[in-house]
Amino acid sequence: MNPTTPSGTSVVRVEGDAPYDVVIGSHLGAELPRLVGDPTTKVLVISPPALAASAAVVRDDLVAAGHVVVLAEVPDAEAAKTAEVASACWRLLGQAEFTRSDVIVSLGGGATTDLAGFVASTWLRGVRVIHLPTTLLAMVDAAVGGKTGINTAEGKNLVGTFHPPVGVLCDLASLGTLPRDDFAAGLAEVIKCGFIADPEILALVEKDPGALADPATATGTHLRVLQELIERSVAVKARVVGEDLREAGLREILNYGHTFAHAIEQTEHFTWRHGAAVSVGMVFAAELARLAGRLGDDDVARHRSVLASVGLPVSYRADRWDQLHTAMRRDKKARGDLLRFVVLDGIGRPARLEGPDPSLLLAAYAAVGSDAPDAPLTPR
Repeated sequence: MNPTTPSGTSVVRVEGDAPYDVVIGSHLGAELPRLVGDPTTKVLVISPPALAASAAVVRDDLVAAGHVVVLAEVPDAEAAKTAEVASACWRLLGQAEFTRSDVIVSLGGGATTDLAGFVASTWLRGVRVIHLPTTLLAMVDAAVGGKTGINTAEGKNLVGTFHPPVGVLCDLASLGTLPRDDFAAGLAEVIKCGFIADPEILALVEKDPGALADPATATGTHLRVLQELIERSVAVKARVVGEDLREAGLREILNYGHTFAHAIEQTEHFTWRHGAAVSVGMVFAAELARLAGRLGDDDVARHRSVLASVGLPVSYRADRWDQLHTAMRRDKKARGDLLRFVVLDGIGRPARLEGPDPSLLLAAYAAVGSDAPDAPLTPR
């Protein structure tokens, strides 16, 4: 732990060609100027309108440390991840004469993180980026690993780069005001890490799922459990991306549930929260693995029980197969007309399933399809 890091925090190291630390704790504001470094460094802070007050605090802290700071307010959620918004950020960088020694800071959820990372990776062929994730989903997923991206009309994250940050600050204090449904959406990625690599995560959630229902009440023991869940999830991702930054092989396991999830998001025009779609996507993948003879009934049932226990959906409407199938064929893991899925051969044993028979896909869809599906959390 860095000597300036507040007590009670934990640090997960992400190895690779450009190692960095993910700091997890409360009230980490003093860490940001340390990461930015030289007071002559200019900083562009990218954040959505809802975090305007927080962005102003970040600006004031950096200005007090001697930095020139430019604020870039971008749309909320997936609406930020467009070429037009990226271009507006590039325009600000050009007007402020940002050089390769300057830095971009993201403040917000996963979409803000994806956008900021993409802008940083493309400005002058790459400048430093620091992530300040404010949602659980961003802390355990988007902010760690260096994947950036924007969307096109044809699909999600089809344009992007690999650009690791120089540091990530996961301030648990920001979760206290997070709406319950946003928090639940983040738990989907936490639970995913349990299924693919760390069953202790599942045990922690199953022990007291009610304690995770409202982040505003996370104090004492509950806060320590939340911090452990985040630390374990980040550690899972750190181990994977440290070995496979560019998704050449191992990193694909982090996409468990995501092929079907991204199809839902596109079909629903991104009105579904990512975590809600991933929840249904994991159940779909589990059913597909069961039908292929690779996963037992009890493990499939565990998917439904642990996800439902924290308020996540486990079913989807039964009349959208054509749209979903078309969207899945555009998935980044597809190879030509060959659909490829991350599945489980058991809890903590991820594997691939390539080119499953169309009858298996339809049967898995029937298993999650419903004429009265679960609510997808509140719409965006």
